[in-house]
Amino acid sequence: MATIKTGDTVLQGTFTYVPYAPELDSGAACGIPVKLNTDEWKGKKVVIISVPGAFTPTCHVNHIPPYLEKYDEFKAKGVDVIAVLAANDAFVMSGWSRFLGFKDKILALSDTGAEWSKTLGLTADLSAIGFGTRTARYAIVLDDLKVKYLGVEPERGVTVSGADAVLAAL
Repeated sequence: MATIKTGDTVLQGTFTYVPYAPELDSGAACGIPVKLNTDEWKGKKVVIISVPGAFTPTCHVNHIPPYLEKYDEFKAKGVDVIAVLAANDAFVMSGWSRFLGFKDKILALSDTGAEWSKTLGLTADLSAIGFGTRTARYAIVLDDLKVKYLGVEPERGVTVSGADAVLAAL
């Protein structure tokens, strides 16, 4: 159950990710993970999309591609950063982002052990299918670190955390 709500200041968190660089396009390079702290989003409008896992069917096919397809619409609404996060490690997230073609448009962040999502009350226990604790499927819009929109999926599928729902909330 979510412990964060609209109007709250988001709790500080640190993620790892592999920044986009053209040499990653070939697939022959892995890149070097760096850290990103939520404090870097102060003064910015940020869309965070959380998925249970990279390369999983709903996340890979239905949830994330519309964000890339509608990237220009998000930018037109003043969004500074779009970030997708999952409990996968930074290398898996980087591989997934390259496969989907994020380049420098969408950050692919590792919420290692779903630690940050856990502080928000937004995790999913997927032990029954061998995944352990993962990030829940949700979307958050931050404006200067304040939660302006929170869409947590009530069941399987993509509705309130999808690109169209988030665009409508901006």
